Order: sequence, then structure tokens, then C-alpha cells
Amino acid sequence: MDSALIRKMQKAKQYAQERERFTFLALEVQIEGNNSTHHVTYNRGQWTCDCGFFQSRGQCSHTMAVEYLLDGLLGA
Repeated sequence: MDSALIRKMQKAKQYAQERERFTFLALEVQIEGNNSTHHVTYNRGQWTCDCGFFQSRGQCSHTMAVEYLLDGLLGA
């Protein structure tokens, strides 16, 4: 591996440890539910899911699961 690529990898690891550098603007996730597959999106602080529970309540197990998975990275 060349030295320039090694330096880029080291820089990437440094950036990844400095979470304040990142602002997630949008994210799309497909999640396999128990009964069907759902499409979850995050766009500028707003979650959406195509499941019926989200449509009626504004949050659901699918959006919460993605939030838990990301463990506070979104700043929401």
C-alpha cells in the first residue's frame, strides 16, 4: 500500500472519531420488519417511514431502531 493512501486512511479514522465534524442531512434505510420490508428516511431532522403505525403516530419501531443503530450520530 502506498504512503499517500495510508495517510488518507489515518485521516479518515481521525475524522470518524471527531463526530462534531459531521452533519447528516439525509439518510435512506430499508429495514426488514417481521411482516414486511419498510423504507425509513431521515431528511434534515425529520424521520419518515412507510408503515401504517408511523403514518398515524409520527414514529415507529423502524425509525427508533435506526436511531438506536446510529446512537446519536444524527444530532436529533
